[in-house]
Amino acid sequence: MTTQTIHHQTNKKKFSFKKFFHESYSVGIILLFCTLLSLILTNISGVGEFYNSLWEFEIPLAHELHLPHTLLHFINDALMAIFFFQVGMEIKREVVAGELSSPRRMLLPVVAAMSGVLFPALIFLIVNAQSPYQAGWAIPTATDIAFSLGILSLLGKSVPHSLKIFLTALAIIDDLCAILIIAFFYASNLNLIWLTGVIVSVLAIFFLIRYYKSKLGKRLILILSIVTWYCMYRSGIHSTFAGVVIAMLLPIDTIRVYERKLHLPVNFVILPLFALANTSIFITTSALAGLTSTLSLGVFLGLFVGKPLGISLAIFGLTKSRILPTMSSSRWLQFMGVSILAGIGFTMSIFVSTLAFDDKAIQDTSKLSVLIASFLSMIVGYFWLRMAFRGGEKQLVNDSISRSETV
Repeated sequence: MTTQTIHHQTNKKKFSFKKFFHESYSVGIILLFCTLLSLILTNISGVGEFYNSLWEFEIPLAHELHLPHTLLHFINDALMAIFFFQVGMEIKREVVAGELSSPRRMLLPVVAAMSGVLFPALIFLIVNAQSPYQAGWAIPTATDIAFSLGILSLLGKSVPHSLKIFLTALAIIDDLCAILIIAFFYASNLNLIWLTGVIVSVLAIFFLIRYYKSKLGKRLILILSIVTWYCMYRSGIHSTFAGVVIAMLLPIDTIRVYERKLHLPVNFVILPLFALANTSIFITTSALAGLTSTLSLGVFLGLFVGKPLGISLAIFGLTKSRILPTMSSSRWLQFMGVSILAGIGFTMSIFVSTLAFDDKAIQDTSKLSVLIASFLSMIVGYFWLRMAFRGGEKQLVNDSISRSETV
């Protein structure tokens, strides 16, 4: 083997490794790996206690400064604000210049997403009526965009482009619903003074973005963004909502620049840290017993049954009312498969679990239920769509044969 050949193969390997971080499925794979690693480390005797306590490490002076005081809180309250900033930019980009930029394009994903939020919440509330778990009604309403699109991309070129767009738009609207739910239903003891601080700093950012576009202006925007986050943190509204508010202020032409800069740190640092910290769950006899509770049943039925049921009924209603054109049986199967993938809750569902309950044992039961329902949605959704695409190909072949015989 020549030196040139070795050099060529090395470059090829480097290119493939670099390409992996820009594939749509890469985030899902890394999050799945981090989740499994966290669960394994937590449940190894002698290691688990240390690993679990690592995330509860007290940050020096954080209490005195009224900041997130443990690593877990810092990840969930501070770093996740950057994740929500990225989500906010995706929402604005799609609404201003993307697939949600016209009422006609918005109709199907908006109605499907709203129905896909309503049904899981209703199922959870019915199962947990007059129980201490009612506060967790929003846990099964969220779709994880990284995992759902990652699973869809594993099916390769057989996936129609329109179906990818539908799932992307659906997940983005779903994220918006989750953000609004967190802001309005999981706020605690609103502090009007700090809320005024949020409004003032947001107005200052808006002014700087519009009228002061120098380097100094950008530095001031960064400082004011941190001030906005801190005021939001002290106001009683969850601090991650600050990321969404700031994203909505950005001009559309700068959003792609920020998205490129944040792609790697958010998807391959912040989200993996979130998965590692929030899935440190001791799988004990009592934890497994918790899976028989109404909390677990509500989360499981909400994600695995409520999500696909709500989305499918919305699509069915739109086609029956002739707002949408009639679909072939194979196309119906494809949309139903995508609605099953929407039951992958993960990031948002786990995040809401930490907001809904203060008791760690209840949080862990909820998180385990989310993981089980999400994993099952991945498997069933993947094989359902494989079958649907194969059926669609056969139908196209049969149609072409029948046309040729007619000719």
